[in-house]
Amino acid sequence: MGKRFKPLPILEGAQAAAVDPNVHASVSASAGSGKTQVLTGRVLSLLMNGADPESILCLTFTKAGAAEMANRIGARLAAWVRLSDAQLRKELYALRGPNDPAALQRARRLFAKVLEAPGGLRIQTIHSFAQTLLSAFPAEAGITPGFKPIEGRAEQELAKTTLAGLLADAESRRDEQLIADVQCLSLRLGEEGAVKYLMLCAQSPDAMAALGSPEKIEPALRHLMDLPDSSVEDFLANHCHEDRFDCDLLEAIADANRRWGAQSGLTYAQAIEDWLELTPIERAAGLQKLRKVVLTDKGTPRVSTGQTKVEPAYEDHAGRLATLIGDLLAVQNGVRLTGEMAAGLRAGQAFAAIYTKAKRSAGVADFNDLIAWTRRLLDRPGMGEWVRYKLDRRTDHILVDESQDTNREQWEIVQALAAEFFAGVGAVESRGRTIFMVGDFKQAIFGFQGTDPQEFKRARDWVRQQSAALLEADEDARAGAALEFRDLSIEASYRSAPAVLDVVDAVIGDVGYRNMGLPDHPNLHRAHFHARPGVVELWKPFAVENVEDSEDGEEGWLGEEARLYASALARQVRRWIEEAPILASTKRPLSAGDVLILVRSRGELASLIVARLFEEGVPVAGIDRLHLQEPLAVKDLLAAVAFAAQPLDDLNLANLLVSPLMGWSQELLLELAYGRGGISLWQRLGERADLKPEFRTARDQLGELLATADFTTPHRFLETILSGPMDGRRKLYGRLGMAARDPIDELLASALDFEHQEIASLDRFLAWFSRGEVEIKRDPSAPANAVRVMTVHGAKGLEAPVVILADATADPAKLGGTSRTLDFPVAGAGEVPLIRPRKAERVSPFSELIVEEEARDLEEHWRLLYVGLTRAEERLVIAGLQPKTKDGIRPENSWHTSVERALVSLGAHWIEDEHWGSALRYQGESRQAQ
Repeated sequence: MGKRFKPLPILEGAQAAAVDPNVHASVSASAGSGKTQVLTGRVLSLLMNGADPESILCLTFTKAGAAEMANRIGARLAAWVRLSDAQLRKELYALRGPNDPAALQRARRLFAKVLEAPGGLRIQTIHSFAQTLLSAFPAEAGITPGFKPIEGRAEQELAKTTLAGLLADAESRRDEQLIADVQCLSLRLGEEGAVKYLMLCAQSPDAMAALGSPEKIEPALRHLMDLPDSSVEDFLANHCHEDRFDCDLLEAIADANRRWGAQSGLTYAQAIEDWLELTPIERAAGLQKLRKVVLTDKGTPRVSTGQTKVEPAYEDHAGRLATLIGDLLAVQNGVRLTGEMAAGLRAGQAFAAIYTKAKRSAGVADFNDLIAWTRRLLDRPGMGEWVRYKLDRRTDHILVDESQDTNREQWEIVQALAAEFFAGVGAVESRGRTIFMVGDFKQAIFGFQGTDPQEFKRARDWVRQQSAALLEADEDARAGAALEFRDLSIEASYRSAPAVLDVVDAVIGDVGYRNMGLPDHPNLHRAHFHARPGVVELWKPFAVENVEDSEDGEEGWLGEEARLYASALARQVRRWIEEAPILASTKRPLSAGDVLILVRSRGELASLIVARLFEEGVPVAGIDRLHLQEPLAVKDLLAAVAFAAQPLDDLNLANLLVSPLMGWSQELLLELAYGRGGISLWQRLGERADLKPEFRTARDQLGELLATADFTTPHRFLETILSGPMDGRRKLYGRLGMAARDPIDELLASALDFEHQEIASLDRFLAWFSRGEVEIKRDPSAPANAVRVMTVHGAKGLEAPVVILADATADPAKLGGTSRTLDFPVAGAGEVPLIRPRKAERVSPFSELIVEEEARDLEEHWRLLYVGLTRAEERLVIAGLQPKTKDGIRPENSWHTSVERALVSLGAHWIEDEHWGSALRYQGESRQAQ
């Protein structure tokens, strides 16, 4: 068994304290500190302490995390069965537990005990747990037994079908209000944005219902913004009447401009006279034009020295008029904004209600439903107590992984489950029952999924308070039901070299822990491999002077600098691989699989880097996650399917002919298509098939596809293209590289999935495929000797000897685009999405909410930098493009700027670099000097 077995490392310090099975514990585990090892050790310690396997509930953030932990525990218990007594004694000593003969006997029996336990070890995601719980208590939860979870394509298809049905029904019922609301929403957000907005509303059905009747939504918004309830036209007209408007101020400004005598002054005076001659209603409509007398289009005062010379108080007069007009226009704009917000909420309320009914009719539930139903079940008076009692008889130990990414609703479920742990000796029957949570505030990077690291702090404080209260009860303490709570922190990194950790700590110091959203100042990191050499380099931002126009080809939407930068990056990686230095972390030469390139978001740059690496002959795994409709291999295969369904579609056939499947050049396509008049491209190909061998081959191959189109399934049709005489798989791999393999396999799997649900025909498959999106998620931790290119989010939990942050110069305020919605709290019901006010529309209370949101986003931006930096084992590179500004200055909040300040503070200096111009390099001199 020997070579593949890796003994447990001896747990020391906080790690040893964390796995004690007789205490509650909250562990803040820094990156690379062996969090999974501690979690696994905790489970093993509980089992060795006599806990039944089925009494342990371990909640993880992802299915992959659950599978990894289950595999680790299973493999360890299986190994214990076969180990010698001496080896097993060392294993138990590593866990800081007893290793006497009785303990050895218990350890050897654990594997069989876990296998025989009802349900085994419960290691699952919170959603999986919720599904299991609801399946066991459907009547108590008030839901249909046998429901199924829905996600991905099926969820998108149901949503689109439901929305289409809602609009069709509104049209048949002549519901003009709903139709107008959807039209208003589409005009404001666009078609795609409107659909996304409605789906956000559907994810908060309780909050949407709590808004009340549709008629009350707009008045409530007006009240919130302190706007008049009456018609805005009447309000403005009333305030533009001579009795309410300061016409004397207007006369004074007009008189000053006439006395100034300049042509522009006379124009302003005439504009004021014209406005005063209008009726109040007409004046209200002309406020924008009147505003230009005293303000420029940019909102700056329009005041000249000539005006102040003839009227010293002119600047004061102009300011007062600007304020007066601004207040009236703010009311006008506010009413317009509330109208659009209310339209969105009314449409969202209608869609949320009907989408909920559609899910119930289909017997399905999305992830939000699972969490909401579970919370409701556990909180339901009478019934909730019964369910918790049944669970209480089964669950004695709860472990929560990735606690920083567990949101409030999920923590409420955990607390409901753990509440009985602190109910006193009578309720717990003197059983030792524990709750354990592990996470890292610095790695809370999933705010876009609704997570908040402050919830981890609140949960930790709750356990601390509950434990302290129980310990204070003397009788419980004597009975042994009250357990100690330990708040632990692990800073030792088993991953990164000291030089990398120096820079990480310096960056935290530069940014400030409060600006990262951390509740307390984190301890300094400590390298377990204190003698491991390491280097951190910050390359000068990539810039090209005098960029000449070039043939853009298929990358014309990208700037020349980005293309040259991606090429330079790919050449640098190729040079490293060719040099093949011996890595201290792996004790072998560097290879492609040792390089990890990280970007902030999946965009053109990431795809371009993959393409340039492939061009340089560097093995590359491709983007870690992409939509199935996007890869060129999928588009080419779908073009073949579309041709079989509709051969007279000239554009589609042209795309197919120049694809790798047919291999035509653009010149050959032009020769066939030019001058054909009204003849279809397919007919033209048939007429000219004898003129060129390429024409004849294409006609024969495409003809064979047509001949089988009506008698084959989509999967068989695609497989025939890939593996039949056309030899499509080899052609696609040859042109696009092995990165095309996963999309092709996923397309084949989608075809099989379609055939299980629908009547198998090509045209139906195309329609079905277009109705939803399939996201391909490669397993980045799978062994493969290829460069990995992914986002920092996707790289969480991974590591590599060499890490490059490739877009570190980006401005965080401009990354990912501006959100089109704003979460607004509804008392006691959650949050609803509001149409986000534009910059000119920001008023209280929305402006305050936007500022808070931007502050949270910036905090997560810095935590994301921490995650990116700590992926590196021994070599870390920070690079990026020169910003496209007049002076080329990097944004103050860019990663590149912050890391530069950190490196300088550590004593790093700029050095010449033959490939990147210059670079800051740090190799841990300060730590070595100590």
